[in-house]
Amino acid sequence: MSLRTAGCRLCAVLTMLDLGLTKRQADDPTKNEEENDSMKDQKEKKKPYALQKPANTALRQQRLKAWHPILSHSTVLPILFGIGVFFAVLGGVMYWSSLQVNELTIEYSSCRNEASQPGPPKNMPSKYYNYRFHSKSNLNDIQPPQWTAERIPPGPGKENNPARYRCTVFFSIPEQMDPGVFVYYKLTNFYQNHRRYMKSMDYLQLLNKPRTADELQSDQCKPLGRDPHTNLAIYPCGLIANSVFNDTFASPIKLDESGKQISKYDMSEKNIIWQSEYKHYITPTYNASEVVPPPYWQGAEGRPFGYPSGRYEDGKIFDPSKNEHFQVWMRTAAFPHFRKLYMRNDTDPMTVGRYSIEIEDNYPVNMFHGTKAIVLSTASWIGGRSIVMGASHIAVAALCFLLGFVLTGMQLAHPRRVGDTRYLSWNNPPRQRT
Repeated sequence: MSLRTAGCRLCAVLTMLDLGLTKRQADDPTKNEEENDSMKDQKEKKKPYALQKPANTALRQQRLKAWHPILSHSTVLPILFGIGVFFAVLGGVMYWSSLQVNELTIEYSSCRNEASQPGPPKNMPSKYYNYRFHSKSNLNDIQPPQWTAERIPPGPGKENNPARYRCTVFFSIPEQMDPGVFVYYKLTNFYQNHRRYMKSMDYLQLLNKPRTADELQSDQCKPLGRDPHTNLAIYPCGLIANSVFNDTFASPIKLDESGKQISKYDMSEKNIIWQSEYKHYITPTYNASEVVPPPYWQGAEGRPFGYPSGRYEDGKIFDPSKNEHFQVWMRTAAFPHFRKLYMRNDTDPMTVGRYSIEIEDNYPVNMFHGTKAIVLSTASWIGGRSIVMGASHIAVAALCFLLGFVLTGMQLAHPRRVGDTRYLSWNNPPRQRT
């Protein structure tokens, strides 16, 4: 058999196979439709590159109207000087307003060690007080502050407790302090901004939500969530509540020349906290057998943060919703030196004269190498006596004026017209090194 005959037979066999395959496809039209649909989907998905473009809109094609300012000396210099004038005026007003605030600061950390006890009042060293009044003409003639200290006898069974003192400070007001008059306590070197200290509290417990001792101990209040002696929950738990400031201040008393009381300058311990703080505290419904005071409160005698027996009694569990001093303390300070509001008088002026104020000295500051002081102050529309805001605005104004004068000098010395192409570098040949 020749090659030609074999080739003809092979062609006949392939033709028969092709006809059989075609017949099967004709017998199964569904398969053909599925294959056609899949091919159409692939064609639709793979569009030509020319058709893969954003819609012809102003937003998609970046044809929106825009302002392209041309910065020239005629526009930049007036803007700089205008900003400088604005900040200079605003800063000057702020600076002047802060100087109108009258403020007296008296540090009493060492009252129990340096004040006379007992005996006539003793002059305070000048390093412990600071007068910052609007009128300085009378400061040299006023009598310096004085102090006395008296030890408070311990209660029954509390003879081993740290000694408590009552410090009486005598001071003069050289210029009338118009309302409102505020009394602050000031602490130094106390880092309320420490991360673990700031997180050491339980909001749910202060909102009277059921919290077990194990939950408090394993959460943010650790290690002051559970009392190690009774295994009961500490209320309120955490480091912030445990270290609450517990010195107390009485309202100032005005004295005559002989030191006798003339009148009392009543001050209120209410409305010393932001209105938004009240919602974080609810009167507790715990039983006295379920919770114990924080460790530093146990055995302490000073109220309202002292419980000599070390335990709560029925009906006498501490209520944070009614104690604004506690709420003030729980709002942690941002810096290690801070002051917090203690009481205020918004209606009556504090007239010129000699005053005394009684302080119950309970809070220890030696353990963190800090100090504590009492601050009497008025306020202005920008707050207390602080020149930082005014000085910062004046500094910005000075910077704007400096840049304005420098750019003005450069323009006068080497004038440059707008659109000068000589300053372009893309089409200029590189300079030859000499």
